[in-house]
Amino acid sequence: MKNTLGDLNNHLFAQLERLNDEDLVGEKLSEEINRAKSITSVATQIIANGSLVLEAKKIAENSLDADIKVPRMLEGK
Repeated sequence: MKNTLGDLNNHLFAQLERLNDEDLVGEKLSEEINRAKSITSVATQIIANGSLVLEAKKIAENSLDADIKVPRMLEGK
């Protein structure tokens, strides 16, 4: 399985379109809202993970730079 952030974006917009369906009412609307909450929860974790990976990559690339300022939270204080 090889999903991308572009795929995630497509899923989120597809979910938005389903929520925007004016024919959804009652139980079907409630089900779609619950599905949207689940998708949002997973998407939030995927984005947070991607941000963490990006931050780690930036730090790794900058570790060769002797003049880099280390953020205080990483100084061990």
